[in-house]
Amino acid sequence: MQQRQTKGNWKRKLHEIIYEADTPMGKWFDIILFLIIILSIVLVMLESIKSFDKRYHTYLITAEWAITVFFSLEYIARIISIKKPQRYIFSFYGIIDFISTIPLYLSLFFGGAHVLLAIRALRLLRVFRILKLVRFMGEASQLKEAIKSSRTKIAVFIYTVLILSVIMGTIMYLIEGEEAGFTSIPRSIYWTIVTLTTVGYGDIAPVTDIGQVIAAIIMILGYGIIAVPTGIVTVEFAKQGGKKQHIDINTQVCPHCNAEHHKDNATFCYNCGNILNEQ
Repeated sequence: MQQRQTKGNWKRKLHEIIYEADTPMGKWFDIILFLIIILSIVLVMLESIKSFDKRYHTYLITAEWAITVFFSLEYIARIISIKKPQRYIFSFYGIIDFISTIPLYLSLFFGGAHVLLAIRALRLLRVFRILKLVRFMGEASQLKEAIKSSRTKIAVFIYTVLILSVIMGTIMYLIEGEEAGFTSIPRSIYWTIVTLTTVGYGDIAPVTDIGQVIAAIIMILGYGIIAVPTGIVTVEFAKQGGKKQHIDINTQVCPHCNAEHHKDNATFCYNCGNILNEQ
């Protein structure tokens, strides 16, 4: 009985460190994890520089193996510290953890598997989980609500831009023709979007006077179009900042079903009903 209780205690302690951020050990774990993820991405980028990789390949691959082993151990620890491992394994972040860790192992057995090493960049997505640290949660929640409140206005705006692109692209196709590179309406729409977003690749350009006038109008419209979505979100963000909102900063993760986002001072899991912090 005592042995079973001891086993349960270390599992709860491990779960508290790995899954939660409101304890000293949990915060330190998340900070260390964040730094290792950034280091891993830096290594991926350095490996893409052929001259650098040729000179320091041994050091780069050694460091990457060390990081991969760390993430493998972390993946295993997440599985054994939760009572229903499948809840983590088949969750979004569980799949990301697995996919971003497996490429280096595959490279040992399959010759062409080294091309999959770029998938390690998926580890950046884990940063969103780490940013559950208390001091980030308020701002993240405010930004989330601002974007959510803006989604209808932004959707209408994008729809309007698409209609404008189709109309202007069709007009440019009729005015310029195939001689100027506007070989089809879809290609003309592509030019309109590139010009409207002020990207301007320069692979297609109008040659007629009327076409150049229309192009100038589209370029000017582009500056306003870029500013509109930013303005919409900024206004909503300011509104959210003016509201006094209660933001739950509880980072407790249910050790039974892996559910997050519990209310402050919650005792039971809202998803499965089990007790959150068993003594």
